[in-house]
Amino acid sequence: MLAMSELWERALEVSTDGGDHFKHVATSRQALECLLTSWPEKGGSAFSIAKRTCALAIEGRATSLAASQAFEAAAREAGLIRQ
Repeated sequence: MLAMSELWERALEVSTDGGDHFKHVATSRQALECLLTSWPEKGGSAFSIAKRTCALAIEGRATSLAASQAFEAAAREAGLIRQ
């Protein structure tokens, strides 16, 4: 079971599989999994920052807010935010 502090204040819906499916992302762990397995193009500064920040948040060395903001920036850069 997730501790409340692990849940982001606002979950994001991101498109996967070329826009055919959507993934609900509400924790740093879910975000990191999405970045590693569902991301269309791995690379770029926003992707790298999000990956690092989410990993640090899982370790307790960054805040969940920082992780959610970094993940959202990477998802926007990649055009994956569900409209």
